[in-house]
This record gives sequence, C-alpha cells and structure tokens, in this order.
Amino acid sequence: MSHIPPLDPNVAARKGFRESEERLKRFWKAVDVAEGPGGWSVTLDGRTPKTPAHAPLTLPTEAAARLVAEEWAAQGEFIDPATMPATRLASTAIDRVSQVREAVADEVAAFAGTDLVCYLAEHPSSLAKEQAACWTPWRDWAALELNVVLEPVEGIIHRQQDPAAVARARELALRLDDFALTGLAMATPLLGSAVLAFALQRGVLSGEAAFEASRLDEAFQERQWGVDAEAAERTAARRAEAILLERWFRVIAT
Repeated sequence: MSHIPPLDPNVAARKGFRESEERLKRFWKAVDVAEGPGGWSVTLDGRTPKTPAHAPLTLPTEAAARLVAEEWAAQGEFIDPATMPATRLASTAIDRVSQVREAVADEVAAFAGTDLVCYLAEHPSSLAKEQAACWTPWRDWAALELNVVLEPVEGIIHRQQDPAAVARARELALRLDDFALTGLAMATPLLGSAVLAFALQRGVLSGEAAFEASRLDEAFQERQWGVDAEAAERTAARRAEAILLERWFRVIAT
C-alpha cells in the first residue's frame, strides 16, 4: 500500500485539499511569495495558506514557491485542485513524506527490484530491439552513475535483482530532501522505473523523454492497432505529469 497520495488529477480533484464535496471559492486577490526562516512561502493577500495538515505552505527555494504561486494565481472563481499539481507535491512533501521517509524509500527501491528497463520482450523482435536500444544505455548509466547494477531478462517472469543494487537505490532515495524524495516517489510508479525516475530527478532525462522511454510497449501497440480517444487522454495526462515533475525537480534545486 502506498504511503503517499497519488498525483492522479482525477483522484486529487475528488479529494481536493480536504475530505469534502464542498467547492471552495477563491478568497484572495493578490498572490506572491515571501522569504522567511523556513524557506519561501506562498502568500495570498499577504497571508500564507496551509497544507491539509495545517502546516505553512513553505518551500525550499524561491523558484519552487513561485511555481506553486502560479497555480494559486491561475485559479478562477472556485479552486480546482486538479489544476494544482505542484501545490499537491508541496503539501505531500510537507505533510506526508516528511513523516514516512523510510517507507517511501522502500517503495522506490522495490521498483528497482522489478524495474521496467530490465524486462525485454521475447517477441516480436522489432519491439525487443527498440527496448534494447532505448533501455540499455539507461541501465548502463545507472550502473556507472548510481552504482545500481541491474540485470536484464527476456520475458515477463520476475528475476530477482542483486539485493545490493536494491539497497543502493534505497540509500540514494533517502539522501534526498523531502521535496525531491516526493518527486522521485511520484515519478517512479508513473514511469514504472526507478532508473528512469532517478534520471529525471537528476536532470539527465527530460520529463517528455522519460515518459516516452517508459511507454515503448504501449506506443508499439498503438502503432499496430491504433489508439482511442480515452486512451489518448490518459496518455496526455500522464505525459503532462512527467513534464511537471521535470520542472519540479528543477525549481526545488534552484
């Protein structure tokens, strides 16, 4: 069971910022950011909004605070949580991930143990070649840059990875601050890969490129059979999430 709430905008929209069906009206005019002892806070008419757990909405950098502030400034008559993914990331980092870091790192490590980039198709050969061309460099990167050495396998039968590699992925996750760890924990299930998530977090893969690498099988099937409107909508939402995570990682480090 996941220890952090999903970034899925449909789920978030139903939940909102509190467990209620009530639509919240915009109650502010001016949005800005302000530096304080704990970092940079969003301000609404000079006052800092609270997270769902009633903590100040304070971020580690001015750039991160401005990203969140943009979402508040863009709200219309009613607050729409589905349009505020960076705000949800910040609230999750502050309220939840800060309290369960070890468990969140365990989840990232678990993905390393069953990483998407290790499972190559047995057939058709064209798909297997495409996967090998795309994923092999990222397994090599993980071994060289992260010291996470993962072995590929053909087919879908689970192959246990070296426990040292899984432990290393966990260690790297725990080195991150709460905000970066939150982004990593969101990126890993989105991409099905701890390797691609770390590459995105470290800025060596863009959100768009990481997402496309994660959906090679899906894209292959679409080329064979086409794609319907509902599937295209889901894909677009997931791609937007990956692109948002790229920006998130950039602003929390700025």
